[in-house]
Amino acid sequence: QVRLVESGGGLVQPGGSLRLSCAASRTIFSFNALAWYRQAPGKQRDLVAELTSGGSTKYADSVKGRFTISRDNAQNTVYLQMNSLKPEDTAVYYCNAVSTWMNYWGQGTQVTVSS
Repeated sequence: QVRLVESGGGLVQPGGSLRLSCAASRTIFSFNALAWYRQAPGKQRDLVAELTSGGSTKYADSVKGRFTISRDNAQNTVYLQMNSLKPEDTAVYYCNAVSTWMNYWGQGTQVTVSS
């Protein structure tokens, strides 16, 4: 079993930045992909950013140029740097890790963008 623990969420003003962290309970080197999803109230959970084991990245159109996903294998941590935040970025952000057999989720961290 793998545990994913997100941190770094909070309240930020429009135009501000946050960096989310997702610490895994085991090495992240073995995962096929690491990703961040978000879910706003009353909406489905959507992919925000994905990083494959080969180093390829994919971003939702709404965050391209503003968000960056990265990983630190030594720290078993995946990050989401979020810049130029907008009120529509408000959501619970979830970390996701995909292995050959399993799909793991964190508990989520709230991000609120408001003045």
